[in-house]
Amino acid sequence: MRLNKHISDTGYCSRREADRLIAEGRVTVNGQRGRVGSEVGEGDTVMIDGQPLQQRTAAPGKRRHVYIALHKPVGITCTTESSVKGNIVDFVDHRERIFPIGRLDKDSEGLILMTSNGDIVNAILRAENKLEKEYLVTVNHPVTPEILRGMARGVPVHGQTTLPCRTGPLGKFGFRITLVQGLNRQVRLMAAHFGLRVKQLVRVRIGPVKLAHLKPGQWRNLTDAELRALLPGQAEF
Repeated sequence: MRLNKHISDTGYCSRREADRLIAEGRVTVNGQRGRVGSEVGEGDTVMIDGQPLQQRTAAPGKRRHVYIALHKPVGITCTTESSVKGNIVDFVDHRERIFPIGRLDKDSEGLILMTSNGDIVNAILRAENKLEKEYLVTVNHPVTPEILRGMARGVPVHGQTTLPCRTGPLGKFGFRITLVQGLNRQVRLMAAHFGLRVKQLVRVRIGPVKLAHLKPGQWRNLTDAELRALLPGQAEF
């Protein structure tokens, strides 16, 4: 198996990201520097930045479908259209046919869920589920308590008032916001209502699933506990 595919299959990152790590000399195979295009076999020891490469949190074949949590980098578009350069499906390059659940702006980064199970997408996205989405936001001007209170009460976006939400300070130029809506570019438009321009936006949680230590480009399988919390009453996954 090619080294980049071996790394990708463990869930560490995409093949393209693996090629970058290999080219930077951060990957070793049996103590020797890995090469782009090289092969690995059973029993070979692969390490990244001196740390052993860990296998997936859930082995393939134990579930009917694939459910993953990805740290989407800036510049990747949440579309299944293969004609779009930098589309999320090609970026992950999963062995199964998977697609994103919901979206995250091209200019934003952070947690997005992907699956091969089309039957559950609407169940997860349905507004009445009140699935919380938490973001860390950095802006170009100081964030005042008045601004945070105003956002929490709701502001006009796309001809409607956003639902009440939770906000909190994050340093002088940042804030944390937790929404139960998914309006297009909602956080950016809410910030713009108060004269703020978003410089960085990272989604760190969707319901029970946290971004945690995933780095941009890395993904992992959802745990059984996360799936049960996302899909209560689902008989099998």
